[in-house]
Amino acid sequence: MVFSVKISRIFIRKQLITNFKNLITMGLFSFIKNAGEKLFGGSESAEEKATKVKDHLSKFNFDLSGIQFNVEGDEVTISGQAKNIDEKQRILATAGNVEGISSVNDGLTLKEPLKIEIPDISKTMYTVKSGDSLSKIAKEVYGDAMAYNRIFEANRPMLSDPDKIYPGQVLYIPQG
Repeated sequence: MVFSVKISRIFIRKQLITNFKNLITMGLFSFIKNAGEKLFGGSESAEEKATKVKDHLSKFNFDLSGIQFNVEGDEVTISGQAKNIDEKQRILATAGNVEGISSVNDGLTLKEPLKIEIPDISKTMYTVKSGDSLSKIAKEVYGDAMAYNRIFEANRPMLSDPDKIYPGQVLYIPQG
């Protein structure tokens, strides 16, 4: 049992990290070209367009130090380091919502590392002891005996009745 829990914990950790890496990886995002803030007059050079996009974003108090903008046609490429994941997404969305820009090429990395919280697997599994009930377990893990239904629902179809648990049975305890 301990061996399989360790393998499951490693697998879950790898999956969570992969999912978060996919969230922050660079890519190309599409926008509606003829919608958004009107910044361009029509005769600007690529450098002038890049400056206008950067100036527009600076109005929103983003930390743009170390961030570069490059415009080619209707695509803006943004590279450098964003403060955090929230600011990165806001920078990309704001740049894409400029009339005349149809795509944003994300070349941003993060200054602040992502904080990934992985649940303690030892707290998500509970081995039923003699004399246990779902109410007693709920009181122990949640501080509220009436939260027993949360454990019951999480363990369907293994459990068909909240009063039918037995010693040695391992139950999943939802967190959060």
